[in-house]
Formats: sequence, C-alpha cells, structure tokens
Amino acid sequence: MKRKRLDRNLKWGFHYFPYYQVRLDCEIYHGLVSLIKLTDGEYFYWNFPKAGKTAVCGKDMVWLQLVPDGCKRLITAMFIPQNKVIMGNIYSHSVSCVYVDVMEKLEYDKDGVAAYIDKYLDVKLTPQGDVLIDDQDELDEAFRCGELSKEQYYDALTECDLIISQLCTDIEKTEKWCCDILNIMFKRISSGEKPIMNRISQDMDMEDIH
Repeated sequence: MKRKRLDRNLKWGFHYFPYYQVRLDCEIYHGLVSLIKLTDGEYFYWNFPKAGKTAVCGKDMVWLQLVPDGCKRLITAMFIPQNKVIMGNIYSHSVSCVYVDVMEKLEYDKDGVAAYIDKYLDVKLTPQGDVLIDDQDELDEAFRCGELSKEQYYDALTECDLIISQLCTDIEKTEKWCCDILNIMFKRISSGEKPIMNRISQDMDMEDIH
C-alpha cells in the first residue's frame, strides 16, 4: 500500500498553489478538510462514458479533499469555476468529477500535512451519472500475494459498497454537499484562514497520474 500526502506535491503536475487543511464540524460534515487552489498549471483531462472529456486539474480549479469521521475513505471533489444551480442553490463552482480513495488509515507528517495509506480500490463519479470502480485487480493481487489480510481485503470491499450507496445513488445530492462544504471553506478563507503552506511542485510525466 502506498502512502500519499494530501498536498499532492509528489503525484500531480501542479505548479504554485496554496494548501489549506482544517478540522470542520458543522451540521453537514464532521471530519478533516483540505483544499488546494490551483493558481497555475496546464489542464489535464479524464474521459468518462457519460461525461466525456472532463477537466481534473488545471489553472483556477479547486480540489476539495474530505476524510469524514468514521470512514475509511478520501473524497476528492474536483471543481471548475462555473456558475451552476443545484437543487435551487446557485454556486460559483461546479464539480467536474469526484474521486474516492478507499484507505487503510490517516496519518500526519511533522509539518502537519495529513497523509493516507491508499488501499487500492477507488470509485469515480461524475454529475452526469458515471460511476466507475477502479483497481479491483490491484486489490485482488495484494490479497493474493499476502500484502493484505483477509480482514483488510473485505474491509476495502465493504467500504467501496458504502461509498456507492452513500455517494452514488443520488449524485446531485452529493454534488450539492461538496459545493456546500466548499462554500464554508471559502468563507473561512475570506475571514482570514491562512494556508498551512504554499507549494511549488515539480512537473512530472502526466502518464504517472492516477
């Protein structure tokens, strides 16, 4: 299992960007929130059966990352600047896609940045109705070779099922939930919330992006 930091400084071709990380407890959410505001960088796209060509990173996009209490998942909602009405509410950003990592646990580095142990299995969803499960083969192989115990293996499958039932059965509701949390973060930033760091990341081969 790989260990990955939430500032994403080693895995994506980001340029300069501020990174925020806070504990959030409110009516709609309890858990860790991190936010990356992409101030530079070329656009990179994924292709989905329903959504088609979909931006996942690039200048002026925002990544909202959520680790809800009591869950073994990292939810990454990728936003583009775009006015959109969702369930009667008007938002200045819209979700391009949501990528959910099944994880083993959450840790913190000495500089305070959260990191997670990736447990292979992932779920992708888009507002257009795509729901895709990735890396089942990697999870199965990790179990076959003894890297994962039987309990860890079935815990990953259970978490994947929960992600689909909780986030993918009403995607519009999930998109609104992510937008509401993003607006809370924007309000905290406008009120003086400071980034815990500013990053200048090295460019990398986009074929390595996962």
